[in-house]
Amino acid sequence: MDVIKLDTSAEFAAMADAYERSGGDPSVLKMADVSSLVVSGNKILSANQTEGVVLEKESTESGVYIMLTIKKGYTIPNPVHLCFGVLPKEGLQQINVTMIAEEDASVELIAHCTFPNSEHVVHKMDGKIIIHKNASLTYNETHFHGKKGGVEVIPQAKITIEEGGRYYTGFTLISGRVGLLDLDYEVDAGKDAICELNAKVYGKGDDKILIKEKVFLNGENARSVIKSRVAISDNAVAEFTGVTEGHAPYARGHVDCVEVVQGNAIAKAVPIVMVDDPLAKVTHEAAIGSVDKKQVDTLMARGLEENEAVDAIVKGMLK
Repeated sequence: MDVIKLDTSAEFAAMADAYERSGGDPSVLKMADVSSLVVSGNKILSANQTEGVVLEKESTESGVYIMLTIKKGYTIPNPVHLCFGVLPKEGLQQINVTMIAEEDASVELIAHCTFPNSEHVVHKMDGKIIIHKNASLTYNETHFHGKKGGVEVIPQAKITIEEGGRYYTGFTLISGRVGLLDLDYEVDAGKDAICELNAKVYGKGDDKILIKEKVFLNGENARSVIKSRVAISDNAVAEFTGVTEGHAPYARGHVDCVEVVQGNAIAKAVPIVMVDDPLAKVTHEAAIGSVDKKQVDTLMARGLEENEAVDAIVKGMLK
């Protein structure tokens, strides 16, 4: 077990508070039996690794470099907690991360990204994820933003799943203003691999949401689901592009997108499916519409204002 002494400064306390506001439990960041990492801007405030977890990191002025490895055969009993954020109104955070689950390893990672005071903040992530034979990696990322927008969230990741590997990911951004979201994930799934990509985003004001998720089913019996739920209002715009290609016998994939539009918002959904093996099958469905008026009327009859009723319905759908 390798523990790096926690930074008990006001900055760490502020990050812990923001972590809690984003839905996390800050106490886990101090537990010796839980692997964790706290990054404020491009500064590493604390880090802890437990048995089976190897956490290599470096902080520079231009960004943070992280390599997280789950050793062969290890099942990590507690989730690994990651906290990324920018506390000032302005700033740039560049996260360069490689995650590796070695053969027969299993881990769940919970990331909270928080920008509570943002007016002009850029958060970039360049990720590389490798899941070796029969390994499993789950990565859930939740964002908490301020009400003014002003955040550019630009995550990019390339994921490789080897034979029998499993990858599950969820991206949630429904608290505060999105600002700009430009998400781009690409998955190479090998034989008997399983992949699930889930995104839930709520845009308001003049937010711009771009989601691109691509899965290439290159191995026999590989399976995937891309599932996106996006709600936008006011003058926000959203474009979802979900690509699944079946290139091997018995590969199965599905793309599922639902977008809810209110006010002057504009939504676009582009499911793209392609198969070049006669035994593969890929399907898709997409729907764009408004909130059900009867549901709005029901909540208004119980005392909510119209905008409160719509907000409640949308958040219910996203949850």
